[in-house]
Amino acid sequence: MGKDLKISRRTLLAATGGALINIGLPGVFTRLSKAEQSGPAAGERADGRPRLPPGQVAVQRIEYMGGKPGTATVANWSMRVHGEVEKPTIFSFQDLLSLAQVDITCDIHCVTGWSLLDSQWSGVCLETILERVRPRENGAFVIFQAAAGYTSNVPMAVAKQKDSILAHSFYGERLPKELGAPVRVVIPDLYFYKSAKWLEAIKVASEDEPGYWERRGYSNSADPWKEQRYSGDR
Repeated sequence: MGKDLKISRRTLLAATGGALINIGLPGVFTRLSKAEQSGPAAGERADGRPRLPPGQVAVQRIEYMGGKPGTATVANWSMRVHGEVEKPTIFSFQDLLSLAQVDITCDIHCVTGWSLLDSQWSGVCLETILERVRPRENGAFVIFQAAAGYTSNVPMAVAKQKDSILAHSFYGERLPKELGAPVRVVIPDLYFYKSAKWLEAIKVASEDEPGYWERRGYSNSADPWKEQRYSGDR
């Protein structure tokens, strides 16, 4: 990936007064006050890690982050699950709703430097989907295939974590189009480019297949607490 693109996404500039931040992508984000930043945002998770990973700023809401939305609606959305599975399956939106539903409250972290604390999502655990299709023993990776050719990738163990979900709702309302409707991936413990919007298919693979941003120089592991933003970050 070109050096200029890396620099533009790395930029995190505080505006006068400390209320707004420019993260190098579309939109201006309202961040939490200094008191809020030093309150809950300064706390620890159950695993002992800080709620705010290094280099992150807590914001009040998600803004539109760009990308090319798909054309699917709730009425015609479908998701193909294929690859190294015993039972390839196509799920409709109604199929998704017929499965066990979960509500999660989690902190999410964008590689550009913002974090949204206590975000609320509803949907279906990825593990529930995987149980339906029965990955083969060599199915070690999960590849998310989304609109306009976007992909992201995670190890099977990450996909099976209890808070890795396919989300159809955000704060109790159906996802808006700009945030990935009808269905998006939510994987809270990795930088949010792993959480593909406008999901169309899931591939179970025996070998890793780096996704859209990973092929352009971003970290394949994307651990916010290790600041693994770029491919050389350890």
